[in-house]
Amino acid sequence: MDKPVTTSAQETALATIDSIQPLLSAWTRTIFDFGETAWREYQSAAWYVERLKREGFSVEEGSGGMPTAFCAHWTNGDGPVIGMYGEYDAVPGNCQDAATVKQPREGLGFQAGGHTDPHSGLGIGSLGGLLATKAAMLEHGINGTLRFTGEPAEKVRGSKPIHAAQGYYDGLAGMISFHPFYMLPLCNTARWDTHCGAAYSMVYRFICDEPESWARASDAAPIPQAHSAVRAPGANDALMMMYMASKALRDSMLTHQGGWSISEAILTAGQATADNLPAGLAEIQYMIRVPTIAMAEQVTAVLDRNAEAAASMSGCRHERHWVSKSRPGLANHAMAEITYQALSTVGAPRWDEAARAIAREVQVNAGGEATENPFIDELERLIAPREAEAILRRDLPPSQANSTSDDYTDMSWHAPTSRFYVARPALRAAKGHVYPSWAMNALGGISATIDPMVTCAAKTVALTALRLLEDKAARDAAMDEFVKRTGGGVGGSNWIAPLCDYDPPINFRWPEYVTTARGRDWWIPAASTT
Repeated sequence: MDKPVTTSAQETALATIDSIQPLLSAWTRTIFDFGETAWREYQSAAWYVERLKREGFSVEEGSGGMPTAFCAHWTNGDGPVIGMYGEYDAVPGNCQDAATVKQPREGLGFQAGGHTDPHSGLGIGSLGGLLATKAAMLEHGINGTLRFTGEPAEKVRGSKPIHAAQGYYDGLAGMISFHPFYMLPLCNTARWDTHCGAAYSMVYRFICDEPESWARASDAAPIPQAHSAVRAPGANDALMMMYMASKALRDSMLTHQGGWSISEAILTAGQATADNLPAGLAEIQYMIRVPTIAMAEQVTAVLDRNAEAAASMSGCRHERHWVSKSRPGLANHAMAEITYQALSTVGAPRWDEAARAIAREVQVNAGGEATENPFIDELERLIAPREAEAILRRDLPPSQANSTSDDYTDMSWHAPTSRFYVARPALRAAKGHVYPSWAMNALGGISATIDPMVTCAAKTVALTALRLLEDKAARDAAMDEFVKRTGGGVGGSNWIAPLCDYDPPINFRWPEYVTTARGRDWWIPAASTT
């Protein structure tokens, strides 16, 4: 098809991104090397706050009661408010250097945090689009406001339900959501009808307040619960009973309703030096990813019963604390078309021979065979939203309206929202070879391989934002569709209100980097000994 016509402001934005591309590359690597995980992204959030202030934005730090969140604004007079955002959390157990061999970042072990999706490129791609939009608005006298939120803990769908409940997405003419491609056919396209589903996450805490009440020592023993006396089961036993009972969820619940999962993580209480005393505290976190809220409620009810039973059997009490309660996504075809037209104008990312040579090294070092084109073909192709939707629906039952998981969905109930994907580097597998995860993670940190995605995303964000600012008809069409789908807009008859009825879960034992007399380390200690 013919290349869409761009406005003068859009041309300015594209030129701006080209001019700051070396900066975007360096910034992406900076966030990649921080590798900070959910709720503990201190350096990453501080970096964004400082950068945005230097670019003339007013910044609310710690937005929504979350220390590593923020909300930034820049205004060029009365006009539409356009929303964008950055994510920057990494994942424990994925510490990989930006290198063509498997190795952790310097001074760390593999169990430290590392970027997988990678959110390092996600956030900087969106930031690049934001800065280019601002430059175009200034040069061409375009009125409006840009709102950029910093979103921690996406991996546990953490910040967006909280920001949504506190009004940070209200009043937007449009919200632009970008993510690196992570599954076919969603590569260089925008979501159409089938958006991500609901998700609940919670921590069950088991507390053994009075282990001595489990069994009393004889009258002659000076200390109840003496070393040779029977030991109370305690919190660890409660946790293990909870863990084993809840594994049955995978076998007996919702097995024929596609696209759901439940996973768990055990949070340590640091009791490794507690002699033979029963554990007084143990915590286990669950993440439920399902198409509907009703399914999330069903699974939660079973987990609640399991927790109550486990606590009763082990002389403990239990508490449930929410990490996330997140809504399924709401489609907006008008926004999808606006964003896909922007992506079509930019074109799919392209990788040069230098990037391909690096990828071939990774292929070999990851146990595969070097190929002339080391990347899968889809990375350099666009796919129209309707075409991607048709492929996505082939493996889903007709009754299933939502699939996979991401918390941008909470934004979609407060403003017309587009969700688009840009290809990240992904290796071609010869003869059915499966590459280890470190290979994908490394390609997300090496500048030559990740920069094409960041640049493409930044340009797409900027063109989408400027279309919304300059084209009232397009903007109104997106809002009209939002109002229709929600039955009247925010608060309408079909609108789903925020589910967040909890405080930010910032005080749990989330893993993080620490500095001690032993130096900088990852908690639980796992510093490299090589």
